[in-house]
Amino acid sequence: LSGGERNRLLLARLFTKPANLIIMDEPTNDLDLETLELLEEKLVDYEGTLLVVSHDRAFLDNVVTSVLVFEGEGVINDYVGGYSDWLAYSQAKAQQLSQVKKSAPVQVAVKPADKPANNKKKKLSYKEQLELQQLPALIEQLEAEHASITEQMGKPDFYRKDAAAIATVTDKLAALDEKLQQTYKRWDELEAAADQSIA
Repeated sequence: LSGGERNRLLLARLFTKPANLIIMDEPTNDLDLETLELLEEKLVDYEGTLLVVSHDRAFLDNVVTSVLVFEGEGVINDYVGGYSDWLAYSQAKAQQLSQVKKSAPVQVAVKPADKPANNKKKKLSYKEQLELQQLPALIEQLEAEHASITEQMGKPDFYRKDAAAIATVTDKLAALDEKLQQTYKRWDELEAAADQSIA
């Protein structure tokens, strides 16, 4: 038997037996178009769990409902939708991160100038103490909003919206990232100043 014939035979045998889990490694290799379409049809109708590894992006888009992505350093994340949905999400996220990085050097350049003054043992003012008390709640609120937008962007139908709507949401996420970064930095500064005043 040729490679294609052997694969077709294996697929025929696979779908004659009931199973609640199917694991496939490059199932589209050596398949003709007719057999590939039949395989996609069978997998879309399959009611169990399917774990598939494939370089065929169109096949993944037609069949899968979520994608496991190996991000590096042992991190694996699960994204809703097919390969194209994940690709659109990752590109939007990369664009948003690059926007945050562009603004970061300005913050880094300005803040070190304040640190020598903070080295003096000086008590926090009442206003600063109040700000320090309120920061954890503000961070929690910002993180909840961030998680909500990230979840929204993870849904498969998000990238079917028009470009302007997607840009609005990604811009909002970028602004939230920047605000979170500034808030965490401010919290660190006030905590450090509070510790110095106690020392």
